[in-house]
Amino acid sequence: MPTLLFCGPKMAACGMVISIWGVIMLAMLGIFFTAKSAVLIEDVPFTEEDMRGDENPPGKIYSLYNQVGFNCFIAAAVYVAVGAVSLCQVRLNKRQEYMVT
Repeated sequence: MPTLLFCGPKMAACGMVISIWGVIMLAMLGIFFTAKSAVLIEDVPFTEEDMRGDENPPGKIYSLYNQVGFNCFIAAAVYVAVGAVSLCQVRLNKRQEYMVT
């Protein structure tokens, strides 16, 4: 009988903990980037040349803030998927403990 179990109980638990932390951290970063937090300006990818020829430099920076925030939300969704896989692995490991072979 084929099984979907591909990692042990400790690795599955570690994956759950890391994914929970990743979701919390990246969701908060996404919120702060979309709120255009001034503290995170160093993490917004723009150059001086981007600002010279632009008529509305704050608009360009705000759109970059939104793009980085959107990327953080996508990464948080990936961590949710990893957490779901880890949760399935934990449950499969628990079920395997009770099976008699």
